[in-house]
Amino acid sequence: MTISTPTSLAAAVALALVAGSANAADWNLATPYGDASFHTVNTKQFAEDVREATGGELNINVHSGGSLISHGEIKPSVRRGTVQAGEVFLSILSNESTVFELDTLPGLAGSYDEAWQLWQASKPAVEMLFDHQGLMPLYAVPWPSQGIYTDFELNDPAQFQGLRVRAPNINTQRLTENLGGLPTETEESDIPTAFSTGRVDAMITSVSTGESMAAWDYVSHFSDANLWIPKNIVFVNRQAFESLDADVQQAVLDAAEAAEQRGWEASKADAAGSTQALTEHGISISSPNEAVAGALQAAGDELFEEWESRADAGARQLVEKYRASLQ
Repeated sequence: MTISTPTSLAAAVALALVAGSANAADWNLATPYGDASFHTVNTKQFAEDVREATGGELNINVHSGGSLISHGEIKPSVRRGTVQAGEVFLSILSNESTVFELDTLPGLAGSYDEAWQLWQASKPAVEMLFDHQGLMPLYAVPWPSQGIYTDFELNDPAQFQGLRVRAPNINTQRLTENLGGLPTETEESDIPTAFSTGRVDAMITSVSTGESMAAWDYVSHFSDANLWIPKNIVFVNRQAFESLDADVQQAVLDAAEAAEQRGWEASKADAAGSTQALTEHGISISSPNEAVAGALQAAGDELFEEWESRADAGARQLVEKYRASLQ
């Protein structure tokens, strides 16, 4: 029988700590959104939940505001394994599949309940598309519905002619073109400069972005058009995930499920808070008048018909499945 002396016991504890440290994993998660965004707050809480649940066996370092990798390079970087995880605006991937465009098709989902149903209908296809590239979605969280910011009252469809509109994804670009405007690509962090230098005259985005970017400094009106409810998606490199112990994998999945539920509620709360903040800072918020609403409807219908002409049978069936779920 071996009796541990204080010295040998201390050595054993030190050895165990070294072994535990050696087994710990550190991940980097890149997101283009700033620390003030409710998305980033949620993502950081996800990372903290994983750290606590695994006792530090997995530490996820969240790099916000595009500080590590630019938005367009996040998914390729996770795919290569340069970073283990990332967060992107789902519809920026629309050049890869028409499935990634679903949440930016006007009129398809006009409420959070409908947006959730659309996500449930499309989630298996999104997971399959990611899996083919060695990636694994963890959770998705929506932005509030999208409207139009301008420095004038938008009350005539003719005002869209030649209007330079910040368009962060392909369907915003197409909608802008259908309305007679000129789409301009501008990252969220560059919005104030784009307005101040005259590169853009308007932007299609949410009340959340308007509030976080202090839109009252460069625009005066928000037309609450409720065009669509887009999502961010957080995902990981599948090989990195599968290298984790089974209990750590489960901790990640549990934290992701909690983050998704928390994120959807946070989006609703942020929509209300951001709307109030915009109003308090002098931005006039109104619904489109009949003429503008008609122009938006026509442009949206044209956009949806064009999507249907490009989409494969599987993507069109997703829309049918989703619409059936609403009945």
